This record gives sequence, structure tokens and C-alpha cells, in this order.
Amino acid sequence: MESAATPDLQSIWLREDGQAVCIIDQRALPFRLLVEELAGVEAVCAAIREMHLRGAPLIGVAAAYGMYLAALEAARGAGPGHLHQAAGRLVATRPTAANLAWAVRRQLAELADARSPEEAVRISLRTARAIEQEDVERCRRIGEHGRPLLEAILARNAGWLACVRHGTATAPLYAAHRAGLPLHVWVDETRPRNQGSRLTAWELARAGVPHTVIADNTGGHLMQHGLVDLVIVGADRVSRRGDVANKIGTYLKALAARDNGVPFYAALPTSTIDWSIGDGLAEIPIEERDAREVRYVEGLVGGQAAEVLVTSPSSPAANYAFDVTPARLLTGLITEVGVVPASEEGLAGLAPGATGKD
Repeated sequence: MESAATPDLQSIWLREDGQAVCIIDQRALPFRLLVEELAGVEAVCAAIREMHLRGAPLIGVAAAYGMYLAALEAARGAGPGHLHQAAGRLVATRPTAANLAWAVRRQLAELADARSPEEAVRISLRTARAIEQEDVERCRRIGEHGRPLLEAILARNAGWLACVRHGTATAPLYAAHRAGLPLHVWVDETRPRNQGSRLTAWELARAGVPHTVIADNTGGHLMQHGLVDLVIVGADRVSRRGDVANKIGTYLKALAARDNGVPFYAALPTSTIDWSIGDGLAEIPIEERDAREVRYVEGLVGGQAAEVLVTSPSSPAANYAFDVTPARLLTGLITEVGVVPASEEGLAGLAPGATGKD
């Protein structure tokens, strides 16, 4: 989709002249709605690395458009090997996110047939647009497959339905809300970047979904007191046996859910599954980010966005961005093709080539 403005608050789109990619700069939310234009592959790398955008599927779409911008640069004389160099830089920005590497590999596979730099531009643009549209459709289908899980719980329980949301798993919640289910979402703040309290809460408010922001450590208490019916998390990478890498703290939510008999699902497109990895705990790379993200928080001070130190000035900090939840703790995986068990057998039918998919 091409637009000079935010089309239906889409998070990424191509500028009308095709020379830049536009994104909603999520660092400014919820205080400002700011559009950032990315005019080259290095700008896309910086936006992904510095979390101007977040969420594994969106990162994949951004990387696909990054390859298109790299193809433009190659057509302008960037030199031999520019596309492969750009691919390497893009993949290195967020090592845990499977969708990113998947999108770059798909672009390289399509570009292998290009006979000229101009043809490479056309192929890369077509591929990036296809990945974008497929992501929209996958999210819609994830929502539709996840909604019956919420409906089934509501059929057993009178009153409202409460969920803890952690990660990028809003599609089933939106589908349930559109269907009129009396839904209430407990939104984790998701320290240290506070994507939940800043971004998810903003998105839910715009959609009119009832929600309450909670501190990250509150979920277990809510489950103990029967205030949570279901936990849905996102995923940044999933092993072929169903281990899920997601935002740090997801593993603790899974333990609390298991102890309290609360169903625990991960929602993800099949492009998030890394078929080369068996043991997720041992093999999924865990990104370690700048300790400054732990030591400082950003908020409004006197009406202006500002960073505030929240730790002892002399104390060091560690910033592990993800953890891995073992498959045994998951009730299932919600994908665009349906809900499947979190196991090697459950995922086998989704493997490339298993059902005629490429």
C-alpha cells in the first residue's frame, strides 16, 4: 500500500514515490504519533536495531522492504555484492527474531533470478509487498483461529473473560472483541522497554478493547485469585519441537499459568518457526541489549518526553531481551492455519513442503 500518511494506522508502508519506507516510530508512542521515513537500507537497519518498530512479523516486513531499498541502491551503482552485504547487516540487527532472517532469505531466493539491477528492483519490491500482504492475512487468520478458544472459555464461565497479554499476540483479542465477547485484557508493562504499557495499551485503547495495565510481576497474583482465564503471548522464534522464544518474562508467566491451571498459548505466523532448531533452550540465540534500557525509563516530565534514571547510579545492569518457554508448558500454538500442539509431532504438518507450502 502506498500513502503519504498513515493508512488506517498501518505500521509500515511505501512512500508514494517508492524511494523510502515509512513507519510509525514506536519510540514516540503513546505521547506522540510520529511517522519516520527510512530512505536506505542503513536507516532500516538502525530502525530495527534501535526498536523504532517492534514485533517479529513487522520486523520481517521491514527487513523485506530494507532489501528493496538495498536493490535501489545497487541499481544506482552501490557496487557488486551490495545486496548480500545488506542482507547480512539486516539479519544481524535482531538475532533472535526468526521472521527477519526468513524475510531476507526469501528476498535473496527471489533475487537470484534477476538478470539486471533494474529487474532486481522490480522483484524485490514485488516480494516485499507480498510479504507485507501475507502478514496482514496471517494475522487475520491467527485471530480467527484464536477466537474460538476465547468463546469456549466464555461458554463455561458467566460474566467477563480476562486474558493476560504478553508479546505480540493481539490478533485473537481483536477478533474476540469484534465478535462482541465481553473481554478484558491485563496488559503487562513489559520492562525494560515498556512496550505493553506504552504500545499495546495505546493500541487496545484505540480499538476500544477494555484493558488494565499491570506491573510485569502481577500476572501470577491475578492467576492465583482466579482473575485470568487465558494467557496469550507472541513469539519471536519457535523451535521445530515447539519451544517459544519471546519477550523476557514469558517463561515466568508460563510457570504461573501451569501452577494455576490457566491455558497458555503462543500466537504466531508459521514464518516464526525455525525448522533448523530442535532444542530451543540450547539453540535459540538470546539477544542481549544495552544495559541503559534497564537503567533508564522514558516518560513525560513537564509535558516533554525525557529519560529518567531508575537504578543506583553506580550499579551495573544486564539486559536479556528474550527467554525461552519449553514446549511442555504451552497448551498450544495459534497459527494462521489453526491451533496445533506445541510439539514436534504437532508442528510436523506445518513444515515447509509437508502440506504443499513453499
